[in-house]
Amino acid sequence: MAELQDEDGNRRELTFVVMAGIGLDAAMADSTSSIAKKHLGWFAYVAPIARSVILNRLFHLDYRIDGGRVRSTRAHTVIVGNCGTLTGNMLLIPAATVDDGLLDVVMMRPAGRIGWARIGTRLTLQGLARRSSLTRSLLQQAPELHSLAYVQGRRFDAHFNIPHLIELDGDSFGHITRLRVTVCAGVLRVRTPSGSTAV
Repeated sequence: MAELQDEDGNRRELTFVVMAGIGLDAAMADSTSSIAKKHLGWFAYVAPIARSVILNRLFHLDYRIDGGRVRSTRAHTVIVGNCGTLTGNMLLIPAATVDDGLLDVVMMRPAGRIGWARIGTRLTLQGLARRSSLTRSLLQQAPELHSLAYVQGRRFDAHFNIPHLIELDGDSFGHITRLRVTVCAGVLRVRTPSGSTAV
């Protein structure tokens, strides 16, 4: 569940299943037409990604997890997810599990092109790690990246000094200044040929 507040104080409650995003993720959802998505698939996002990486505009946010202490940071992109895999089978949030009752948050904080190169390398390795024990071993020994910050919890609150676009499950929902995302564990029932599971 996402609670959104705009700069005029108007609030909305919306439900999403996979990911909520501010920054690059939201810009892609807002600037890419449904026709381009339908006909080009993942390639429709190449131009907005390139523009966003070249400009590399970071924004300030204050956030907290599960009502804990408020932390401040600067980020290019913030994604809150139940699922860790992006379009194109890219593993963004390795610890995300759809049925663990927790939200996983990743904040991209690249310091210029070198930071983006490190993020790209890490995401590539994370994708390869699912198929290679050698890559998994290399990732376990690799130091944490300042450019990629991960947090986990049942509630994520964020405040932005200036309004930012937000997307939920790939659809744009305009500009917001405040965000609260909470997990509603066990409310979605997925039916399969072998039975059903609540996630």
